[in-house]
Amino acid sequence: MTTQFRHSPFIIWRYTFSAAMNPGIKPHENQSAQPIIVKVGGSLFHQISCLAQVFNDSIHPLLIIPGGGPFADTVRRCHVDNESAHWMAVAAMEQYGWFIASHGIPTTTEMAIPRVTTVFLPYRYLVSHDVLPHTWDVTSDTIAAWVAGTLHVDLLLLKSIDGIYINGVLQQKVTGLVESDVVDPFFIPFVIKHSVKTTIINGSDKNRVENYLKGDSVPGTEIGTTF
Repeated sequence: MTTQFRHSPFIIWRYTFSAAMNPGIKPHENQSAQPIIVKVGGSLFHQISCLAQVFNDSIHPLLIIPGGGPFADTVRRCHVDNESAHWMAVAAMEQYGWFIASHGIPTTTEMAIPRVTTVFLPYRYLVSHDVLPHTWDVTSDTIAAWVAGTLHVDLLLLKSIDGIYINGVLQQKVTGLVESDVVDPFFIPFVIKHSVKTTIINGSDKNRVENYLKGDSVPGTEIGTTF
């Protein structure tokens, strides 16, 4: 489904990973002002007022992909069929998007590389470009990855956790398929297959987000096969 719903465990087929020997990651130095796709997790609902200021002050033009937030919780409680739940969940993303936009960020319904920081309202575009499965195992994380892959832009996932942990250790880099409930089961296979450079950091710390967007090293996990 298209927001952060519960999902069944993801089966590990193969994996390659490295523990966070270096305590921080940062964007490539030659991308200081390049656009970035930023997925804002629903768990960060109460941090939006602080994050919006960081987004607006970023030297990068950001295309913000909303999660579901509390709006998705309503969908979870409805217990409807997958087809109905899929579009209800996309509508929940749109509601969360408008909430983010209410903090002084413009919106767009077009999936395009932004010139300024903008919130993407996905419902209309996804109805016209219905390319992802309608399943509980596809969330707004994978939608954000699809947007980033289509636009050939790096993806930043803001979660309420530092990144992907394996055996209690934060992984600085993940280059293969691993089991994790931090993202949906489709996400890691998708970003690896489509070479979407992805970074996960803790968005509940606005200073960490601000530092990352400035190009400074912060704790987190990079996912992909090339860095």
